[in-house]
Amino acid sequence: MISKPLKQPMLYHNNPLLHGDLPPAETATSGTLQPVFAHPLERPVNRLAKRVLDIGISLAVLTFVMSWLTPLLALLIKLDSRGPVFFKQLRSGKNNQAFTCYKFRSMRVNAQAHTLQATQEDARLTRVGRFLRRTSLDELPQFFNVLCNHMSVAGPRPHMLLHTEQYGACIDNYMSRLLVKPGITGWAQVCGYRGETRYLFEMEQRVQHDLYYLQYWTPAFDRKIIWMTVKLLLRRTPGVY
Repeated sequence: MISKPLKQPMLYHNNPLLHGDLPPAETATSGTLQPVFAHPLERPVNRLAKRVLDIGISLAVLTFVMSWLTPLLALLIKLDSRGPVFFKQLRSGKNNQAFTCYKFRSMRVNAQAHTLQATQEDARLTRVGRFLRRTSLDELPQFFNVLCNHMSVAGPRPHMLLHTEQYGACIDNYMSRLLVKPGITGWAQVCGYRGETRYLFEMEQRVQHDLYYLQYWTPAFDRKIIWMTVKLLLRRTPGVY
């Protein structure tokens, strides 16, 4: 549960929650990047503070974790299935600019990798891939994305380009979440909104939390999200695959 009530009248239209499938991509529009409120990360001093935290955490993870863990995971991935060690995918970044997002490959090479979300019993997942997703180790290469200034440690999760186009046509103020850099973890994720999104109302809840984060961002808020993420990983909280 979130610790502060969402101030929905300020941020969102009061549409009913929608159940159902997304519209086909060819009929959807991507929306516009029109801010619906002033947010703290508009200020350069706040962006600098966030960037310093991002660089510090990323360097620590790359130095003390990925330096020895990457060769081990790479070996396991290659022994388990054919294909590259890293999975690369275009995702929607800040200001809706596409960037290449990196992950450890957790699926067999397949034609639907760039359009279809993973599910809990997804046949495309490898044995090592299931472990990587369950522990979120597949996300570790995104700390390189953070150092390249494409992502932040905390922020709205980046979506596939196709999904951005579809959700942007269905959800009010969806595109406003792209006013900041996407994150490895986020407020929506630590509040339980992660994993497969089967219904539109589930994504609406994620967007509400993303916009709440955008409006109420502080350095302490980022630290809280990161700490909550660590606790969830140590508890092996279900819901991620």
